[in-house]
Amino acid sequence: MGILEHCIVPDWPAPKNVRVIQTTRNGGVSVSPYDNFNLGDHVGDSPHAVAHNRQLLASIMPGEPVWLQQVHGNTVVDAVGAECLPLADATITRHRGMVCVVMTADCLPVLLCDEAGTVVGAAHAGWKGLAAGVIESTVHAMNIAPHKLLAWFGPAISQRAFEVGEEVKNMFVAQHAQASEAFLPGVNGKWMADIYLLAHQRLHGLGVSRVYGGERCTYSESASFFSYRRDGITGRMGTFIWLE
Repeated sequence: MGILEHCIVPDWPAPKNVRVIQTTRNGGVSVSPYDNFNLGDHVGDSPHAVAHNRQLLASIMPGEPVWLQQVHGNTVVDAVGAECLPLADATITRHRGMVCVVMTADCLPVLLCDEAGTVVGAAHAGWKGLAAGVIESTVHAMNIAPHKLLAWFGPAISQRAFEVGEEVKNMFVAQHAQASEAFLPGVNGKWMADIYLLAHQRLHGLGVSRVYGGERCTYSESASFFSYRRDGITGRMGTFIWLE
């Protein structure tokens, strides 16, 4: 069985030359607690295991992905000319064969492409990145009319598992009043946040109306996904997009 059999290929109306692969936690060689297809080289896993897992992707991708040092910010880099392991949380490209990737284990991976298949982008959108405007920065960097863009949400933590403090809710509501719709009361003054809805609101506010995905939960689907909130020490999945 090839690694592609363990991956998710989105069902969304992207142009035929736009390719997307979403990895799961299955199909690799890492051992517990990173079992077993961990792609993160910063989480304490064996470097040999991570390198082996990444090499398994070589057969289904046109080249080495542009790996990022993700810092929960809003910096976007162009895959062409990017330095090695840039400090950024999003990447875009207009060049065929350049692979954009973000890694997650609860945070929301957001993929973007235009309807003509001329540019793609990937954004790492945890709550800090969302609040910092990583989606807005990525859409701006793509330099395409927002109504011509499509977005796909990879697996992230669902609202029923994502407890945050009052300060997080207040931060989002202060930026956009409608964000209050994405928070349900929890216990002990906490709130349950819908990261999918928060991202959807940001895209809608920009004029991106064609949004797909957003049905999976990294926290509850332990057989398929890594979850930092659930496990603490864990691996990372990759969400990849490129132009053929």
